[in-house]
Amino acid sequence: MTAVAPAAAVAAPPVGRPLTILLRRAWRAVRTKVGVVLVVLVVALAVIGPFFAPHSPTEFAGIPYSHASSALPLGADNLGRDVLSRFLWGGRSVLGLALLATALGLAIGVSIGLVAAYSRSILDDVLMRAMDVILAFPSIVLALVAVATVGPKLWLLVLVVGFTTAPRVARVTRGASLEIVERDFVQAAEALGESRTRILFGEILPSITSPLMVEASLRLTYSIGLIAGLSFLGFGVQPPSADWGLMINENRQGLTIQPWGAVMPVIAIAVLTIGTSLIGDGLSRAAIGLERGGGER
Repeated sequence: MTAVAPAAAVAAPPVGRPLTILLRRAWRAVRTKVGVVLVVLVVALAVIGPFFAPHSPTEFAGIPYSHASSALPLGADNLGRDVLSRFLWGGRSVLGLALLATALGLAIGVSIGLVAAYSRSILDDVLMRAMDVILAFPSIVLALVAVATVGPKLWLLVLVVGFTTAPRVARVTRGASLEIVERDFVQAAEALGESRTRILFGEILPSITSPLMVEASLRLTYSIGLIAGLSFLGFGVQPPSADWGLMINENRQGLTIQPWGAVMPVIAIAVLTIGTSLIGDGLSRAAIGLERGGGER
């Protein structure tokens, strides 16, 4: 009699939570490791840097636009403040505001996307058309109108950036949830009388963590660029506080005389956005199964 192959001998799919599998696959990619290193370096610089700043970020330490010296390793800015000290202090605002805005956008967008996908009614169309209306306006224009109307308030900056982030998150959440809401475990939860909130956030949300991780990295990159741009235009962190975007605006006129005041924050923002983009690219490739084994690049 021919032996029947036991079920255990049949190749099984990877065991583990989807998010764990995604992170493991993404970490195999070289681009993800490079992105993590870049982001960790910039975050460490922003968090730990102020403890090593030789001067206060608002202290006048030399002649405006003076060149590098032993007392001022990166020279002085347009008002004679130490560039190195302001650079070390200026990353916290960009990172903090970007993280808060991204978290707010994810919370709003995920909630709207889940409700739209699960409603199976006209509410889906109403919510998604509302998101389309917001997407029709350039994000920078909405942010400038809001901040110019109310004033350069940090809470408003977070609110506006998060609000402009939410529609894209909502669309991704809805698209990923449409197939999940028809699965048996969701219908079983409905039959057991589970509340809608429990079904949305306890059953459906854990099943779409992979695309949401990818979207979160992309939205963080977007938030960093938008907040730095608003600070550059004078609608973000206000003088005399230290901020990378504000530093670029303050020192751009002396770029040919003493470039470090503008070049250093540009480099930091560029490295940070490149790092988050590489992480997002690694996550997206892992999510669609392109990154397999350890030799990917």
